[in-house]
Amino acid sequence: MLLLLVNPNICIQQILIFLDFAIAYFDCILAYLIMALHIQDIQAPIAHEMELFEQKFRSFMKSNVMLLDKIMNYIVKRKGKQLRPMFVFLTAHTCGQITEATYRGAALIELLHTATLVHDDVVDDANYRRGFFSVNALWKNKIAVLVGDYLLSRGMLLSIENKDFDLLSLVSTAVREMSEGELMQMEKARRLDITEEVYFEIIRQKTASLIASCCAVGASSVHASPETVEQARRFGEKVGIAFQIKDDLFDYGTDEIGKPLGIDIKEKKMTLPLIYALNKATWPDKRRIIGIIKNESEKPGKVAEVINFVKNSGGIEYATGIMHAYHSDAIQILNTFQSSIYRTSLEQLVTFTIERTK
Repeated sequence: MLLLLVNPNICIQQILIFLDFAIAYFDCILAYLIMALHIQDIQAPIAHEMELFEQKFRSFMKSNVMLLDKIMNYIVKRKGKQLRPMFVFLTAHTCGQITEATYRGAALIELLHTATLVHDDVVDDANYRRGFFSVNALWKNKIAVLVGDYLLSRGMLLSIENKDFDLLSLVSTAVREMSEGELMQMEKARRLDITEEVYFEIIRQKTASLIASCCAVGASSVHASPETVEQARRFGEKVGIAFQIKDDLFDYGTDEIGKPLGIDIKEKKMTLPLIYALNKATWPDKRRIIGIIKNESEKPGKVAEVINFVKNSGGIEYATGIMHAYHSDAIQILNTFQSSIYRTSLEQLVTFTIERTK
């Protein structure tokens, strides 16, 4: 009150800043709650399986080493939306009856994928993952690498001990492709010469291969025919490509609570909106934008310049159209499977991947 009497303008300004922050924070919380409710609706037909999976997954991660067990508990607690197990169980139900192999297949994917994330955080020197401290931030790099190795070996042993060789083959192929895609992207980032063809191959390997393996594992775990497993894999691949394009669009501020604005540009990643814009640009504009990405991507003003260039070139609209085309292809493949509540939820999950806000 005294501050208001001394200098009312300062106090009012502070109140307005606080109100802006409070409104933005409330909007984020509201969006998160809406998303969580949406996921719960999609997950409803497999709610029991997901609950049972969480129990089984915890048991699969158990260790006799106290430190390792502590880290495993920490990893389990910071789980995300659990889209990967959802794809496994919904696809399995769409193709047949859930078996114990389905739970092991979902666990295998989570174990191997979590291992890659732990290793990625070490490589990127990242201190956070999904709003939590990363394993390497809390327990240092050496322990984080060993934890990643443990998760990899635990996943492989889980499959070998139960003779789930078909599931292990599907997931191991995905992990190999994810590594190849990441290395290809790093190689191309040096020259910034990615074509659309190369871009789609990178995201097919980096992102789509994992979702494809989820769907293929789900189908294979219920003893579906090789043709059906391949159909499920193709469906997941289409979904994965649409998912990654959506992620690319967040970089240009197409949503208020996506990943940090311009992070791909700062990391010199050539995404579909940017590739399209550069292909449409005049030679001087193309050289200028590439120069910014190569040499000035740490400057917020320059990043904003690239974002505006992409928006003004129609890159956002083009990428959005391609994303919807892959979404349509995925639904078309999905409609070849027998109609059921599980197929309906799977369709809703596919739609969620391109309508999500983060």
